[in-house]
Amino acid sequence: MGLRERKKEKTRLAILDAALDLFLEQGYESTTVEQIAGAVEISPRTFFRYFTGKDHLVLLFHDHAEDLMLEALADRPPDEPPFACLIQAMRAVLADLEGATPADAERFLKLRRLLDEHPRLVGLSAARGARTERHLAEVIAARRGVDPDQDQLTHLIVAFAMSTMRVGFECPRNDGTMAEVGRRMAECVALAERSLRPGWDL
Repeated sequence: MGLRERKKEKTRLAILDAALDLFLEQGYESTTVEQIAGAVEISPRTFFRYFTGKDHLVLLFHDHAEDLMLEALADRPPDEPPFACLIQAMRAVLADLEGATPADAERFLKLRRLLDEHPRLVGLSAARGARTERHLAEVIAARRGVDPDQDQLTHLIVAFAMSTMRVGFECPRNDGTMAEVGRRMAECVALAERSLRPGWDL
């Protein structure tokens, strides 16, 4: 990463950190883009060079997790069963969580607190998750040679995978540490993997 890219990444993270702190201190709805920009000593115009708005900040983990899963799926063998592919894609997300820096871990847990404290954001998160499901279903359908708009099994496979991640993320519901969240998600992925008969997704 060159100097320019490092400076941009530093600014992006400074905006994110300021926004998360303000959201938790004074509430998501009460915080404005102008306040976030002021906390980092940039203009609102500069803020919008990095983020489309407040919702974009809250959905960063969703965006990153989807990117990781799609990249992992692209690397899987073409003859691998669909759910096994998704298991490995989920493990790519887990590996990323395990390798997080202390600063990234703190950001992740702050985002988690925000979702707990603001019901509107839960709906926002669910809508973003549904979009990820659609994107994953398109990939799985292509691997299976079926129409994603017609094939129910494709959507069941993806929905089960995404539910596995959601349960691991949410249950049990407590703040925990990054390592604890990652461990619970890994346990849930392993539970799902051994709970299904071979070939159910073919």
